[in-house]
Amino acid sequence: MPHHLPQLAPRTARLLPWIVAIAFFMQTLDGTILNTALPAMARDLAEDPLRMQSVVIAYMLTVALLIPASGWIADRFGTRRIFFGAILLFSLGSLFCALSTSLAQLVASRVVQGLGGALMMPVGRLVVLRAYPRSELVRIMGFVTVPGLLGPLIGPTLGGWLVEYASWHWIFLINLPVGLLGCLAAQTLMPNLRGPERKPFDGLGFLLFGAAMVLITIALEGLGELHLPHLRVLLLLFAGLACLAAYWLRAGQVETPLFAPSLFRTRTFAVGILGNLFARLGSGALPFLVPLLLQVALGYSPAEAGMSMIPLALAAMFVKSQAGRLIERLGYRRVLTGNTLALGFGLASLALAGPDYPYGLLLIQLALLGGVNSLQFTAMNTVTLIDLDDRAASSGNSLLSVVAQLSMSLGVACAAALLGGFSASIAAGTDSVLGAFRATFLCVGGLTLLAAAIFLQLDRSAGRQPRKTGAPPGD
Repeated sequence: MPHHLPQLAPRTARLLPWIVAIAFFMQTLDGTILNTALPAMARDLAEDPLRMQSVVIAYMLTVALLIPASGWIADRFGTRRIFFGAILLFSLGSLFCALSTSLAQLVASRVVQGLGGALMMPVGRLVVLRAYPRSELVRIMGFVTVPGLLGPLIGPTLGGWLVEYASWHWIFLINLPVGLLGCLAAQTLMPNLRGPERKPFDGLGFLLFGAAMVLITIALEGLGELHLPHLRVLLLLFAGLACLAAYWLRAGQVETPLFAPSLFRTRTFAVGILGNLFARLGSGALPFLVPLLLQVALGYSPAEAGMSMIPLALAAMFVKSQAGRLIERLGYRRVLTGNTLALGFGLASLALAGPDYPYGLLLIQLALLGGVNSLQFTAMNTVTLIDLDDRAASSGNSLLSVVAQLSMSLGVACAAALLGGFSASIAAGTDSVLGAFRATFLCVGGLTLLAAAIFLQLDRSAGRQPRKTGAPPGD
């Protein structure tokens, strides 16, 4: 039975996407701003810089573990209370990080931050999904997604500047005024939506799924930043997949699983989830590889590399404003298939960059990639959720958040492993640093191209059915 849309006041309907967008920006900025500061933090805390990776991984594991429960928590306690609590926890965690005087304190503070981060985005997106008609979803999802694209681009440069001209503590302290603003806005403007019915929590399912996410995340990080032996990575990956298999076999037998296998009967959801998993390999690798290419292979300073990313961010913002019209005219199938091919070719084309490559042409390439990436996020997220009914919305939305988190990690881990592998031949004198980057971009571009075959499985009419759940809010 369709659940009627809540009637939002015009002011709330107008400002709500801003609150969700700011929360998303806080989260993605924090994730990338930290990497630049790790050596300075290690010096200050008298630690080995190579041990500092635990600061990043503590946060990622907390998020991976808690996201699966976010839908049930929001349904049980209401979106306003949970969204407010998520921003508060994230801000408190940031304050504790800034006050930390040892690595152990910093890691514990990052866990507190992760508790907030795991709830912030899934609950924010759930509110958008429940509060607006499906016809508005593309426009609003596009608006909410763009800050998520900007965070990884601004983060490394801002982190470098703060460490150089202030201290690493400011990386966390800048979250406090934004968090305070977010808390006030959530308390006054966020509707307190709950699920249509109260369901018991699937505790065993949560443990199995959470264990799978944590083991797979450590395995992916082990390929990239942790540099674990390959045998250990394989063991972790198999253990994670075994937990995942046990979860899905059990989920078909219990009445209220965390994520019901029946979600995948909605074709747009099934294609969207699988497409998200594979297409984000390229999207996840992009903010990691491009600043490295510019600084390590082409010799740009951190500030120059940061400035070179501006066209990418501006193009992302422009395309987001046009995404709704484009999808309406061409349909999800055409947009996603064509755009995934464009993303793959765009990533592969960065293999052309070199010392004599025209700088203007590189900026045009980066701008085109920014636009394509922005359209990809908006269309993928929207097509995944657009045909779910209200009962399935929170569960489907949580699963989308899990897949997004996992595939971005996979993108970075995959790019880092490829770059490491190709760089290994440099020692033998058979290659150059630039050659390793070129081979990596060609591989990542090729992998992204393959994801277009997934989006070809969408029906031509996908996502175009009107939602029969009340009038648009605030009209």
